[in-house]
Amino acid sequence: MKVLFYNHTGRVSGAERVLLLALTSLDKDLIQPTLVAPGGDLAREAADIGVPCLEIGELNARFTIRPDKLIRYTASLIGTVLDLRSKIAESDPDVIHANSIRAGIAALFATHGTKRPVIWHVHDELKTHPLSTAIRVLVRRSKRCRVVAVSKATAASFAGRFWKTANITVVHNAVDLNKIDAVSSPRKLKDQFGFGDDDFLFGIVGQITPRKGQLELIRAFASSVERMPAAKLLIVGAPIFNDDHLYQEKLVETARALGIEDRVLFLGQRSDAIAIMKELDALVINSSSEAFVMVAIEAMACGTPVIATDVGGMREMIEHQYSGLLVDFGDEKHLIYAMTTIYADGRRRQLFADRGREKVEKHLNAERFTNEFHGVLFAADAIRTPLGVRPRLDAGAYENR
Repeated sequence: MKVLFYNHTGRVSGAERVLLLALTSLDKDLIQPTLVAPGGDLAREAADIGVPCLEIGELNARFTIRPDKLIRYTASLIGTVLDLRSKIAESDPDVIHANSIRAGIAALFATHGTKRPVIWHVHDELKTHPLSTAIRVLVRRSKRCRVVAVSKATAASFAGRFWKTANITVVHNAVDLNKIDAVSSPRKLKDQFGFGDDDFLFGIVGQITPRKGQLELIRAFASSVERMPAAKLLIVGAPIFNDDHLYQEKLVETARALGIEDRVLFLGQRSDAIAIMKELDALVINSSSEAFVMVAIEAMACGTPVIATDVGGMREMIEHQYSGLLVDFGDEKHLIYAMTTIYADGRRRQLFADRGREKVEKHLNAERFTNEFHGVLFAADAIRTPLGVRPRLDAGAYENR
């Protein structure tokens, strides 16, 4: 079976790490993959694992109500659809895997008039927008579409209130524990920045953008430093889109204004995020929205306790007060309580670390993901398994009805 994997951006973040895990774990005796993506880190990493890549322009289209941006985004979508259609004709795949909602839209239009099935791999909540209803109608009416969501919460968001019979398969994200365990971190951060053995390291890892809640975290940290005299806050990540660089400037200015600039470190984009997480005493995820955030799974695999906002599919990976702490986004008092509790209670930190690791080993591991992902590919509409070969898993067992 020939599968074309389309990603609308060449950057590597959470969704792309899931895609790379899928590409790495494919049974190449049964599935012949081709990646279509803009040039960049994703294409290079795919090439490293032997997956051929056809380069395409980046799809610059987002939800908006501004007419000027809508025109520009529509033009980008049309150009991408035409380019993608030619790539599909060139590679002649049996099925298309689109690694985001935007990629799904482009892939569905690019395959118009064909019988090729399109798998929409949904990594984000579908935002409230007039176009959201149109997208749901488009997918539901198409017999060629199959939707895969990274969490039950994401599936519910995509289905909406009026799509009660949605046939959406949930495949939770996962990590390769062997790769996580192979990363060593012998005091790398503490030696680099001169931290002492008694310093307590909180960290937040991800794109610098308002949705990730770095500003609210800095303010909560400033309000609790007197109760956490040895605490430091490490902010790992960089701005990527729109005016996010202005947001980073605001973060730096806020830390300075609150008098904690010596305790808040901006590490920028790092290629050694796993090593950093292994040195953290606690990871904080303070996002206003998430689907099934990869960095949480990675931290749990590293044995690092997690404090996270109770959004999206977070409850599907973290059990509050058992394997981590969940807080409401925007509830500064609750966040302060969680941080000071983790700081002061070493026994609880160890319990969360052990139970988080156990969750990954049992449920969020690469083998489980691989089996379910193979099942999705083989169960796609109009796909038939090779004669005498059975798919590894019946994907229908994971469908939400």
